[in-house]
Amino acid sequence: MAKQPDSDIKLPDPAVWAQNWAKIAERSQKLLSEFAAHQQNEASPPHPDPLNLGGAFLAMTAQLMADPKRLAELQTKLWQDYAALWANTADRFLGKTAEPVVQPDKSDKRFRHPDWQENHVFDFLKQSYLLTARWMQDTVRQTGGLDPKLAKKVDFYTRQFVDAMSPSNFPLTNPEVLRATLDSGGENLVKGLENLLEDLDRGKGKLNVKMVDAKAFEVGRNIAVTPGKVVYQNDLMQLIQYTPVTEQVYKRPLYIVPPWINKFYILDLKPENSFIRWMLEKGYTVFVVSWNQPDETLIDKTFESYMREGILDGLDAVKKATGEDEVTAIGYCIGGTLMASTLAWMAAKGDDRIKAVTFFAAQVDFSEAGELSVFTDDDTLKYLDSKMSEKGYLDGGEMATTFNMLRANDLIWSFVVNNYLLGKEPFPFDLLYWNADCTRMPAKMHTFYLRNMYQQNLLSQPGKLELAGEKLDLGRIKIPVYLQASREDHIAPCRSVYKATHLYGGPVRFMLAGSGHIAGVINHPHAKKYQHWLNDTKTNPASVEDWIAGATEHPGSWWNDWDKWLSKKSGPKVPARQPGAGKLKAIEDAPGSYVKKRIVD
Repeated sequence: MAKQPDSDIKLPDPAVWAQNWAKIAERSQKLLSEFAAHQQNEASPPHPDPLNLGGAFLAMTAQLMADPKRLAELQTKLWQDYAALWANTADRFLGKTAEPVVQPDKSDKRFRHPDWQENHVFDFLKQSYLLTARWMQDTVRQTGGLDPKLAKKVDFYTRQFVDAMSPSNFPLTNPEVLRATLDSGGENLVKGLENLLEDLDRGKGKLNVKMVDAKAFEVGRNIAVTPGKVVYQNDLMQLIQYTPVTEQVYKRPLYIVPPWINKFYILDLKPENSFIRWMLEKGYTVFVVSWNQPDETLIDKTFESYMREGILDGLDAVKKATGEDEVTAIGYCIGGTLMASTLAWMAAKGDDRIKAVTFFAAQVDFSEAGELSVFTDDDTLKYLDSKMSEKGYLDGGEMATTFNMLRANDLIWSFVVNNYLLGKEPFPFDLLYWNADCTRMPAKMHTFYLRNMYQQNLLSQPGKLELAGEKLDLGRIKIPVYLQASREDHIAPCRSVYKATHLYGGPVRFMLAGSGHIAGVINHPHAKKYQHWLNDTKTNPASVEDWIAGATEHPGSWWNDWDKWLSKKSGPKVPARQPGAGKLKAIEDAPGSYVKKRIVD
C-alpha cells in the first residue's frame, strides 16, 4: 500500500482550538458589521450589472443551446475524463502506479505543495477542478455565432470565475491551509481575519489586498535612488536630469517618457536592476518625465495636454538644460502611444528634434490589443464614464484591479491564500511595491485614449485621429525606430506591438524579449535571465509569427543590442553635463516630489 501522507499532522490543543475559533467568530461579526456600515455610507447603490455580464452570458448560452450536438459532445468528453479520473484514483488507493489524467501548467503555482500530488484526496480534488475548468473554458471558446468582442468578454470572465473557484482558494480544500490550521490551532485564520480587516480599512470599505509591506520601501530611500535633480516642472509633470557617472557623454540627450498608468521608477527600482543607472554607465545624458498624481485640480487634462505639457514642454526644457536641439527618445507603454502620436504631430509641423526613438511595449495598432480590450466595450466604457464623472478622474484602485485581473492567480488569489488563509505577511518585493503604488487617470484623457485607441483604433489609420489641429499619420515618422515587445506580455501583446513595424515610415528594428510586460523590459544584463530574439531581415515580415520563424534566440538581456543601436544615433562624445549647470536650475533632488504622492499606504 502507498504511504498515507497525513500521518505527520499533529492535532491542536482542544482549549487553544476552541479559543481561536471564538476569536474568529468575534472578528467575523466585526468584519460583517464594518462592511455593512461602509456600504450604507455609499452615496448611491451600485448598479447590479454595470458591465452587462448577464447579457453577454445569456447570448453565449443561446448560441450554445442552438447546437445541442456540440454541447452533447462536450458533455460526453467531460464524463469520459471523470471516469478516467475515478479509475486513476481507485488505482492509487490500491497502491498501483497511475499517470494523472490532467496536469496543471508548469507555470501554475497554486498546486506546488507536495500534498496536491502525494495525498490521494487532494490530488483528486486538483484533477477534478482542472478537468472542469478545462471543460468550461473549452465550451465557451468553441461556442460559435458570437461577435468576436463579446466572445472575448465571455471567455475572460469565465476564466475569472474558474480561477476564483480553485480548491486552493478555500481552507477546507487546500492541504497547506489545513496543515497550518491544525498546527497553529487556528491561529493562521485569526491572523488572516485581522489582515482582512486591515485591508478593508485601508480600502475604505473596499477590499484592497495587501501585496507587499509598504513600510519595507520608500521612494528615494531604498528604491529610485539614482542621483539627479528635478530641473523643470509644471502641474502635470516633473523633468528629472540624472547626474552623469562618466566623464564623456553622447552629444544627444536621451529623453524618456514613461507611462502615467504607473510610476516611472520601474526604470529605477534598485541599483542592481536600474535601467536608468545602466544608461548613465553607458554614457547617456538621461532625462525622465515623472508624471504628477492627478486629483481634482487636474481633471481637465486631456490626451493633448499630456502631449503639450508632457513631451513638448519637456523637449523645450531639455534644450534649455543642455543647449542641444537634437535628442533621442524612449516611450514606454501608454507613454509610447503618446510618443508615437506626438512624433506624427511633430512630423506634420516639420519639427524634427527627435532623431531616433525606442518604444517599450507600446501599441499604436489596437486591432489585436489582447485582453485589455475586454474593458473597452460600450457597457464598460459607460460604467467607467459614470465612475469618473463623480470626481473627474478614475481611481487608481480601479486601474490596479483591471491589470491584476489579467493575472488573477498570481496577483489576486495567491495573496488571498497567503494573507487571509495562511495568515502570513506578504514578501517585501520591490516590484510588487511599485505595482501597488497606484495612479489616477484624468477622465477626459482616459476616455479619449480608450475610445480612440482601443475601441476605434484610429491612430493606426492615417488622418483619422486629430491632435491639436493636426491629423496624425504614423507613416510620416521617418526616423529610426527600435521596437521592443515581450513574448508573454498580457498588456501589450507582441502580436499587437509588431503591427507598428508596417506603420512607421522609417527603418524599424524589432526585438522580441522573453518574459512579460515588466520583466521583459527591466532585465539587467548582470542578471543573466530570460532571452531575446533578433531577426536581421531588411524587410519585416507580415506577422510576428513569420518574424519569429526567421529569428535567432540569444541568451540574456537585450539591453546591449539596444545600446549598440542607439549609440550610433546619439552623436559624438562631449564633456558630461551636470544637472542644474545649464539654463535650468535644480528645483529639488531626484526622484522629486510628484512621484512620492501615494493614494494608498
